[in-house]
Amino acid sequence: AIQEDVDAIGVSLHSGAHMTLIPRILELLKERNATDIVVFGGGIIPQDDATELKKMGVVEIFGPGTSLKSIIDFVNKGFKVA
Repeated sequence: AIQEDVDAIGVSLHSGAHMTLIPRILELLKERNATDIVVFGGGIIPQDDATELKKMGVVEIFGPGTSLKSIIDFVNKGFKVA
């Protein structure tokens, strides 16, 4: 992601490993001074975990039943984060 100069990383997980993999992605981005890359995710992620991931820096979590339109709208708005 860093090499390709991406604006965002979207992670979809259904394995239950979201509290391991997503924090690791955030950690690697921080180590490489790439915290300007927005991270968002989706999958079967309990609300408590989604809240914790957002506290860690994940911009958005899309749960089961989220419409494709909602995700597209999010991506199309761009990734300006305060």
